[in-house]
Amino acid sequence: QVHLVESGGGMVQPGGSLRLSCVASGSIFGIHAMGWYRQAPGKQRELVATITIAETTYYSDSVKGRFTISRISRDDVKNTVHLQMNSPKPDDTAVYYCNAEIVPGPGLRYDVWGQGTQVTVSS
Repeated sequence: QVHLVESGGGMVQPGGSLRLSCVASGSIFGIHAMGWYRQAPGKQRELVATITIAETTYYSDSVKGRFTISRISRDDVKNTVHLQMNSPKPDDTAVYYCNAEIVPGPGLRYDVWGQGTQVTVSS
């Protein structure tokens, strides 16, 4: 099993910066990609950014150019993903969830989610 633990959420002023971290542990050999999603009150969960084990990244249009996702893999037992949030806006306020896409074998796929961390952008 894969376990995800998020950290780094909190309150930040518009135009400031904040970094979210997510550590994946356990059976990480099956991880194909990791990413961040967010859910604001009254809205559906949406994709923010993802990164594959081949370092291919994807960003939603709403954060492109402001947020950066990166990945660190150490000792084949932990995988850490960071989301650097620069120039955040009030619209970025949401609960941010770390996600790991697990591909244990051909034709098999499932997702693992973190517990979520609140990000509030306010002056």
